[in-house]
Amino acid sequence: MIVLYMSMSLDGFVVGPDDSFDEPMGRGGFRLFNWLDDRNGDGPSAQVYAEGQATGALIAGRRTYEHARRWQGDHHDGVPMFILTRHVDPDDVPPGTAQYVTDPAEAAALAKAAAGDRNVMVHGAGAAQALLREGLIDELELSVVNVLLGRGRRLFDNLPAEYIELEQVRQLPARDVTHLRYKVVK
Repeated sequence: MIVLYMSMSLDGFVVGPDDSFDEPMGRGGFRLFNWLDDRNGDGPSAQVYAEGQATGALIAGRRTYEHARRWQGDHHDGVPMFILTRHVDPDDVPPGTAQYVTDPAEAAALAKAAAGDRNVMVHGAGAAQALLREGLIDELELSVVNVLLGRGRRLFDNLPAEYIELEQVRQLPARDVTHLRYKVVK
């Protein structure tokens, strides 16, 4: 199963304004990850974090990958990483288990094969949008943080005009965040 794991503000932003390599989450954007302070406990945030860490492969967009400093070649426990990009420079060899892929369907197929019986994690607005446009995401795990950022990069921009039907399968309220899980109805 391919699952989008994203933290977002209540107004739909996944990074604050003026994100860059030097400020990867934009101004105020790291606020979206305060819920991770509770990841080692036994509450809802710890549960969501553990589920994400149990995934067997990762698909991320190139912008997310670069802003995260390529995760120093390892996102979590050495899982294979498939980085969606528009162009592959043959001289740019990614570190660790990462490989560049230009086609969302190919990235999904490679990631599912690599993950085996575990889920595939998706990170990044660009990757999410590309995979959603192709109907390749099975579920959305959204950690909606109790903040309005007002500006930045929205998670669900650049989607087709037709709607994508969702079924809520879980709601876990926690301190300063509500973890919402949706099944994509196909």
